[in-house]
Amino acid sequence: MRTNLKNYIHLHFIVFIWGFTAVLGKLISIDALPLVWYRMGIASLLIGLFIYFKKYSLKVSKKTFFLLAIAGAALALHWVTFFWAIKISNVSIALATMSTGALFTALIEPIWYKRKFIWYELIFGLLVVAALFLIFKGDTQYGMGMLIAMVAALMGVVFTLINGQLVAKEKATIISFYELSIGAILVTLFLAFQSKIDSSLLDISYKDLLYILILASICTAYAFIGGVHVMKHISPYTVILTVNLEPVYGILMAFFIFGESEKMNPMFYLGAFVILATVIANGIIKNKRPVKNKELSVE
Repeated sequence: MRTNLKNYIHLHFIVFIWGFTAVLGKLISIDALPLVWYRMGIASLLIGLFIYFKKYSLKVSKKTFFLLAIAGAALALHWVTFFWAIKISNVSIALATMSTGALFTALIEPIWYKRKFIWYELIFGLLVVAALFLIFKGDTQYGMGMLIAMVAALMGVVFTLINGQLVAKEKATIISFYELSIGAILVTLFLAFQSKIDSSLLDISYKDLLYILILASICTAYAFIGGVHVMKHISPYTVILTVNLEPVYGILMAFFIFGESEKMNPMFYLGAFVILATVIANGIIKNKRPVKNKELSVE
């Protein structure tokens, strides 16, 4: 399967939207856990309405439902840790640290799909990590934020690899609905366990509500379905590596919106260049190499 140009451009647009998601996470004043509860709950409701009007069947096998449940849990944990990292550090730290997802994927995907390790995937993954250290060299005060963001990156990889198996058999809309709904239920149960299901959960400002609606509709419902759909044509590794442009898009937007708190040093430009170069190089190699075994398979 060769990477389709239309789907690759669509993926980049979605990644741009995901970059804006980080900005919204900083603008929204509520904590990470209730923020994810709102995001997953509203998005699953919107997608559920879409499914109802389209009259799609929600029937899936027990095995598929089990995978959807794991993916939903991984997605919920991914978003909670991601927004948590933003709130205890800043947008730039959280987004750039997410680039470690490329290395996690290069190590985990061959085991997941039972294929050989590919040398250039490992090299690109290491280059992204090196770029991360270039960007934030010496900023040890953000260590906890970077650690939490790395957990978010790992959960994002698990989620993406599971979807790589599901997209060949199920509609992107159905996958999205189940994963978001299951994630919302799990977050609700966790909030209940912490005795945080009360009137204060619904006590949010109109500004936060507006941002949350944008986050849940455009940045989640639309981007989520689109992201799952392009995985029918693009390998999980290429998706993860392209997502490494999210820091570039997000940090630039954060700099213009938040100013000095997101000010970038010269090392950022070098690191961003390395990330961009790996994305371009990966796209070129993936288009030239024939599919052998399961290198690009998402079955």
